[in-house]
Amino acid sequence: MLRHASKMILGQGLRSPPTRAVAVGAGTPRMYHERVVDHYNNPRNVGSFDKNDPNVGTGLVGAPACGDVMKLQIRVDDDTGKIVDACFKTFGCGSAIASSSVATEWVKGKQTEEVLTIKNTEIAKHLSLPPVKLHCSMLAEDAIKAAVKDYESKRAKSNASEEAAPVEKAADA
Repeated sequence: MLRHASKMILGQGLRSPPTRAVAVGAGTPRMYHERVVDHYNNPRNVGSFDKNDPNVGTGLVGAPACGDVMKLQIRVDDDTGKIVDACFKTFGCGSAIASSSVATEWVKGKQTEEVLTIKNTEIAKHLSLPPVKLHCSMLAEDAIKAAVKDYESKRAKSNASEEAAPVEKAADA
């Protein structure tokens, strides 16, 4: 009897079957919102573009605390400045994958300046992310900003090389 009681106190005896995770203080099982599940099960725009393409901007961000890594790429039409396509690859939890998927959907068809106004709070609200998963939406916002920055730096380099080319030709003549 004493052995049985000590095992119970130490948590080593008479185990009950595993139960579902319960949110602290809520009394209900912790479950993902249906939008998160949908984007996790059916992610939109998974893939990658050629990072050396001058019309492609690549944002690669990560969260060392949880190990999530997100690569988001945009393809921009040089004439209009609109994002014509977007894709992602994410290594992480369901919320990170869903945040990436939503981000690629939201940036398509918008100007590069316009997508910089997309905030992590909007993504988190859309997916109904719990506070413990807000870092996933922050990664998506950071990836969008990084992709636009990469595209703009490529464009600046190409414009600088185009401007330098006529000067070189004039010097050769």
